[in-house]
Amino acid sequence: MWTTAALLGQHPMTPEQAEKACEVLGLDETVAESLQLQPSRGTDPALMADPTIYRFTEALSVYGPALKELIHEEFGDGIMSAINFRVDISRRPDPDGDRVVVTLDGKFLDYRW
Repeated sequence: MWTTAALLGQHPMTPEQAEKACEVLGLDETVAESLQLQPSRGTDPALMADPTIYRFTEALSVYGPALKELIHEEFGDGIMSAINFRVDISRRPDPDGDRVVVTLDGKFLDYRW
């Protein structure tokens, strides 16, 4: 997941990572320099209309408040980090159609007043 996000411009690569990515993908060496630049993170507003991306927005709009309450109940007053963070995606067979399983794994950061 991280590599795909980096190739889409959301993370900078080390020189070694950029060189390997260019080698594996058959990209010109000049691309390696671009892959190492500090990104301007975020999303183009036009991407929010993409059906797949919109479903994530929709799911968090519906379940976000409940997730927040359950995080606070389990961990206390704080947030889930999106920096110290991992995400995984997998397929789970289901008789009604395969399921997409997305795991968000972020470090808990307690608020310090």
